[in-house]
Amino acid sequence: MVSRMSMKKNIRHIVFDWGDTLMRDFTENTGPMCDWDYIELLPAIPEVLPKLFEHYSLTVATNAGISDTAMMRKALIRGGVEHFFSHFFSSKDLGVSKPDPEFFKQVCINAGFEPSESLMIGNDYHKDIVGSHEVGMKTVLFNHAKVQGPFPLVDFELQDISDLLKII
Repeated sequence: MVSRMSMKKNIRHIVFDWGDTLMRDFTENTGPMCDWDYIELLPAIPEVLPKLFEHYSLTVATNAGISDTAMMRKALIRGGVEHFFSHFFSSKDLGVSKPDPEFFKQVCINAGFEPSESLMIGNDYHKDIVGSHEVGMKTVLFNHAKVQGPFPLVDFELQDISDLLKII
């Protein structure tokens, strides 16, 4: 487990997964999220992002299914949070998908940060944590669904995203 002190000192870049990390993925909906009749941010996201934005470069990186980066940004605009992010990446535009470590490496390179300066936050252990850990990123499993582990590669596990402010 990474200590809070080492996390604060080293992290300059925070990478968020999109669906079910920032915005709720309503599985009954079809088509791109930006076109859904109703979108929803996950609890505490509107309060946490402004505080993180003051100290870190924020990125969204997602597999996103049928959405490309422009569609993801459109959904984030609808949610009122797009302006907090400096970089946006989708597997559709990168040409590589999570959990491939190359996805996370490309996200860091294209955002201008080393993996060791970057923290990955996602809700899926296999897609978000395994590959990001392999390239040297710190990891936070946002386990709001309370999925049972084990999660051996996780640096931190949170069920409430506001707890992120306590560890970085």
